[in-house]
Amino acid sequence: MDPYSPSNDDKYQHGNAPDGGELADDVIISPDTLRENRIPPNQSRTRKWPVLDATGTPQVPDNWELKVFGLVDNPLSLSMKAFQAEPRVKVFADFHCVTQWSRLGNLWEGVSSNHLLERAGVQNTAKYVILHGYDNGWTTNLPLADFLQADVLLADLHDGQPINADHGGPVRAMVPQLYAWKSAKWICGIELVAEDQPGYWERGGYHNHGDPWKEERWGG
Repeated sequence: MDPYSPSNDDKYQHGNAPDGGELADDVIISPDTLRENRIPPNQSRTRKWPVLDATGTPQVPDNWELKVFGLVDNPLSLSMKAFQAEPRVKVFADFHCVTQWSRLGNLWEGVSSNHLLERAGVQNTAKYVILHGYDNGWTTNLPLADFLQADVLLADLHDGQPINADHGGPVRAMVPQLYAWKSAKWICGIELVAEDQPGYWERGGYHNHGDPWKEERWGG
């Protein structure tokens, strides 16, 4: 038996891409899944779920913790138990990697960014979000408005299964309307700041914003 056969890959998508037609009414539908053509320019659909990262899969500590800090009134520090006790949401979204593949029709579950920042109390001077990962101090930046879109969440489940370490588990960010590098894997911090602070890939030449429909891949 071939271990790399699609039949042995529980993330392999057989048939047409999921369209969300049979989802429960409480699932948040990412707007890009409603486009007539769901594949952005110069992307192609993958049926698999490839693994890509900057420096390899880190050893996330057993006492995983999420901090929400910076320009907030009530800084948060959530253990895994506390994180999973927060109100839950499900989001149906497509997933676009800057390396030109797209995985269509993902069902994510976790805690919404809106809920976390509402709990923390964002100050008026905050304009940007810096997401921090456990992988060697990795960060990425995005405008606060993008992080507060209704389809953004911190996810611990993907298609009904816990997110494994290679894909950013135990918890990763998911910002579906931007290229996937903005969806920080192994997330440990959400920092609110007044001035933009480009992260690892942005400093390395990636676009500062990352809209797949505008092909914001490099520079800018």
